[in-house]
Amino acid sequence: MINLLEKNRGIAVILTLICTFLIYFISSINFTGTGNPSPMATIYHFTAFSYLTLFLLISLTKGKPNKSLIIIGILLSIIYGILDEIHQLFVPGRFVSNKDILINSSGIILTAFAYSNWTNRKR
Repeated sequence: MINLLEKNRGIAVILTLICTFLIYFISSINFTGTGNPSPMATIYHFTAFSYLTLFLLISLTKGKPNKSLIIIGILLSIIYGILDEIHQLFVPGRFVSNKDILINSSGIILTAFAYSNWTNRKR
């Protein structure tokens, strides 16, 4: 699947945009929770930002090892995660969570590391 996306960059770009839209849409949903994240919320944050990062890195690097582009992809993903938390300030029943930012960043960094190793091993 990754090889297919690397050869068809346009698909990876579309998937990146879909991920950003879905994250924004889900963050826009009003809900009244306890403020304590559930295990499912933790899994969602980690997974959503992992996929976002994977598709973004494929879009940027086209499958070629490039440390600068990997770092740019990591920074863009982390910035999007922070902006997503700030966006939640304006959604009733939602709040900013530093824990969510950490979970997002963990998924981002782990995915970037795995993808970087993937591209380096292919070569």
